[in-house]
Amino acid sequence: MVDKLEIIGETGLQFFGKMTASISHEIKNVLAIINENAGLLEDFTLMAERGMAIETERLKRLSQAVIKQISRADTIIKNMNRFAHSADESLKTADLNETLELVVFLSDRFASLRRVTIESKPQESPVKIETYPFFLMNLLWLCLDFAMDASGGAKIIELIVQKIETGAQIRFRGLNGLVPASMDTFPDERAKRLLGLLRVELAVSLENKEIVVKLGEHEKRMGATKDSEIISSPRSVLKDD
Repeated sequence: MVDKLEIIGETGLQFFGKMTASISHEIKNVLAIINENAGLLEDFTLMAERGMAIETERLKRLSQAVIKQISRADTIIKNMNRFAHSADESLKTADLNETLELVVFLSDRFASLRRVTIESKPQESPVKIETYPFFLMNLLWLCLDFAMDASGGAKIIELIVQKIETGAQIRFRGLNGLVPASMDTFPDERAKRLLGLLRVELAVSLENKEIVVKLGEHEKRMGATKDSEIISSPRSVLKDD
């Protein structure tokens, strides 16, 4: 319990705060656009009161712009709600595709600021695992955050969900800027704590320019290979459909 509380206090709250701050920024952007359109509508109202003709097409475009932003805000708030509830969920069955989708959504603004494109390639069928959703998303965010910094000139990160014999894995590909020195900075202590709690395996491959996070029953492997560092733990449970 102590280790879990340390993760919540140090790593979990940092993650939660960073994501909610980003979400609030996005909501403010939506409100700013709606406010701008409300100003245009007020101008049209004043023009109409003075007897000036108003093109219905302009009003239609204005209405569509507001509807678009309302839909955008609805999506943001729904995902914020999903994210917030993940913090009060304990061990549960989750779809790895949906979990990664939410992480990508939460990371979108950070990717845009770095001019990085995230290409997500989920498994066609659900990949159900027994996990702590909030902590898993935290780990995946740390991997993606590192991957974006190591994306090199191409600035394209591929996220691939795969079923494997021992369970499932997520591959963060396109780390063209990955260098040997990267092994000294990732996974950091925060990621290692999460690996210990979640009991998953993480490997950073210099040869393949990727990070692989494996979830499922597998043998414990510690140490390093020629081109990758492997951090692992005993097990994680893959659920059948």
